[in-house]
Amino acid sequence: MAEYKTIDELVIRVDERNVDERISELIGVSIDKCFIKSVANVNGTDLSKYKIIRKDDFAVSLMQVSRDGKIPVARMIEYDVAIMSPAYPIFRVKDKNIILPAYLDMWFKRPEFDREAAFIAVGGVRGSMPWEEFAKMMLPVPDIDKQKKIVAAYEAIANRIEFKQKINDNLEATSQSAFNAKFIAFEGNSNPLVETELGLLPDNLPVKLISDINPKIESGKRPSGGAASSGYPSLGADCAKGLGSYNRSKVKFIPYSFARKMNKGIVKGYELLAYKDGGKPSEFIPDFAIYGEGYPFNEFAINEHVFLIDFGCPAANWFAYFLFKSKYVFNILTSVGGKSAIPGINQQDIGNLFVIDPTSKAAISFGKEFLPFLQSILINCKELMKLEELKDSLLATLSR
Repeated sequence: MAEYKTIDELVIRVDERNVDERISELIGVSIDKCFIKSVANVNGTDLSKYKIIRKDDFAVSLMQVSRDGKIPVARMIEYDVAIMSPAYPIFRVKDKNIILPAYLDMWFKRPEFDREAAFIAVGGVRGSMPWEEFAKMMLPVPDIDKQKKIVAAYEAIANRIEFKQKINDNLEATSQSAFNAKFIAFEGNSNPLVETELGLLPDNLPVKLISDINPKIESGKRPSGGAASSGYPSLGADCAKGLGSYNRSKVKFIPYSFARKMNKGIVKGYELLAYKDGGKPSEFIPDFAIYGEGYPFNEFAINEHVFLIDFGCPAANWFAYFLFKSKYVFNILTSVGGKSAIPGINQQDIGNLFVIDPTSKAAISFGKEFLPFLQSILINCKELMKLEELKDSLLATLSR
């Protein structure tokens, strides 16, 4: 049976400073419990006061834990050595024969760990947690052989997730590259150039107002009482933040009776979804996504913060995904959306766009040629969702 130990019994604090300023790789810890490169301008900064973090060390941010509901804590695996702000407590495992750094890292990734930490931090100044309280938190420590088996199973799942994600990234990048070659650089297109609202384009790429093409453009809604804890799935703005952007923790539900009465905003697969509104004042960043192949559901509703745009077939919508991400459309929507009192775009903003017609022969041809890439991405996303669920199930067993 696993013996419970405090974090303080298992780790030691580390406070090694970059006294000779020989290390310049500056990193921080994200809310997603991973290290990220710092974007801070360190020109003229005294880097000798920064802390050094090494492979298998941990760093944690104990600020605003109760507000965020999470402790940003991560194990260093990305770099051999880097530096961090002096504000980060850095620690490492005392004895790897008692607890593996990878096992401790798994414990920190558990949602239950975050919930316990947030509860403890409620009484702290601005919801922060003193190191002493963090160090008193307890975890079960099984024998080292059992830890190795658990870690091996977890890493096998994590490696499969990384592998599948790389495939998806490559499939999208390949499709994007082909779109840029054909519809931005016009490679291989020997048709005569004609003057259009977008400038000189080959004459087989007709330009139209989106309002003249007349695609289906609609948003959804939720009942006046808000989302429910179960029922028919309803996704919000987070579902329109790129391919595979569905976040299981963000899904909401609406009553089936309400969903049956909805005549707008039902996603059945291969429609283009657009991020509609939200963000900082005077700042709007458009984004788009497509779902299908049963990912994340066979069908689902969207709320009032998302647009469903359907040009009539999956091939046209797949073409439109890249079209809307192109610099011309993206910049217009960014500009228009940022001028609104509440940052965002409306149907008229989309309808007023001059674009290469997604329903044209050239657009449909591209969409059909690269549609298998999207299908593979969505099928992989479905597997990734199951792998993430499996990973969460494994983390949940750590306390048993």
